[in-house]
Amino acid sequence: MYILAIITGQQRLHRKAFCNPEDAMRHGGLQYHREDPDVERSRRAHRNDMENIFPFLFLGAVYSMTEPTLLIARVHFQVFFLARIMHTVAYLFALKAPTRSVSYTIGQVSCLSMLVQILLTVGSHW
Repeated sequence: MYILAIITGQQRLHRKAFCNPEDAMRHGGLQYHREDPDVERSRRAHRNDMENIFPFLFLGAVYSMTEPTLLIARVHFQVFFLARIMHTVAYLFALKAPTRSVSYTIGQVSCLSMLVQILLTVGSHW
């Protein structure tokens, strides 16, 4: 997510496409207070990361409290991480479909697996 924030900022500077008038004025004038397709693509990729990574962090924290096997937990976390990296690359470079969808699904399978294990652990304590 940090890298995408930097990429978006650099895209804004390179494309001279600023979302705030004061930023546009600082970089050449109000004509640069505009949208740009490349900036918007990186913003969507960044927003998509936040929509998926923040819930994963919460789910991963709860999952970690169930004291899972370290190897299994590591697999969940690494699969999600690699899937998100692939999703972001596919988003930024507009890779051919279904690359982005497949990477998204793989990440969600990891989350779903953790959720099921959380529910099973909680259920076994009732």
